[in-house]
Amino acid sequence: MPLAAPRGKAALYVRFARPITVLMPMVGFFSGAVTAWGSGSVHPSLSPAVVVPVLFGTLMAGILNAASNAINQIYDLAIDRVNKPKRPLPSGAITLREAWTFTAVCYAVAWTLAWFTAPDGRHECFWIVMVASVLTWMYSAPPFRTKRHGMWANVTIAIPRGLLLKVAGWSAVKTIVGVEPWYIGGIFGLFLLGASSTKDFADIAGDRADGCQTLPILYGVKKAAWIIAPFFVVPFALIPIGVWRGVLTGNHTLLMILGPALMAYGVYVSYLMVRRPEEMATTENHISWTHMYLMVMLTQVGFALSYAL
Repeated sequence: MPLAAPRGKAALYVRFARPITVLMPMVGFFSGAVTAWGSGSVHPSLSPAVVVPVLFGTLMAGILNAASNAINQIYDLAIDRVNKPKRPLPSGAITLREAWTFTAVCYAVAWTLAWFTAPDGRHECFWIVMVASVLTWMYSAPPFRTKRHGMWANVTIAIPRGLLLKVAGWSAVKTIVGVEPWYIGGIFGLFLLGASSTKDFADIAGDRADGCQTLPILYGVKKAAWIIAPFFVVPFALIPIGVWRGVLTGNHTLLMILGPALMAYGVYVSYLMVRRPEEMATTENHISWTHMYLMVMLTQVGFALSYAL
């Protein structure tokens, strides 16, 4: 019986970390590492010197995302009391002090793991993670709190969770000096630049009360849906372009299938959004958010397979 309370508290911390969102950056980092391994004409042998930094980095990506989620919930407490009152912090199940402690520990562990993600002594991953950490702080915390400022919110999501995540994964295997890792990261960053707004439609009431100028608040749900729709299609046109230009060195056949397939999927998701955009504002997790998540995961897996095979 005495163990019940600690177990219950641990479960609350897991909920506070939002584990469903932790998986995506872990897959993204691992996919970036596999992509680096399969790039070019030289493939490193799968020795501990190659595998261990990838494992450290993959774990780091999940923990860093948990830290980012935590700092966001701390500064969004007033908003979440309106939009998501059953979450651990707004419900009072965990205190602000406990939330801050959890955040600090997650950041410290993530930075430590990033330092040891250093193949051949290169600490590229660590410095990428430090930049990403600053951006996640800027998104949530004053004085910047970019989530209040329209497209700047999307920028400070897209860079760390899209662009830098893929480059960090690449850095666990090969140096990031060169065009290819940044080109691949740019595809993910461009996608998230628009697609990350899918979560804002259901949060309009709380965001407006807190002064956040999200795209649905600035332009209305219908216009905002049309603004973000191209971001579900255009980024994936860069995949065949990258093949034609010789930037992407993975399996050309698989990449030429992946790009158009994702574009077709993006057209379908765009249709779901613009057909009845008002539904996005009345459903906590609209189907477009689910499809956005699936598109990211499919793209991660698709890149990994295209470079591993």
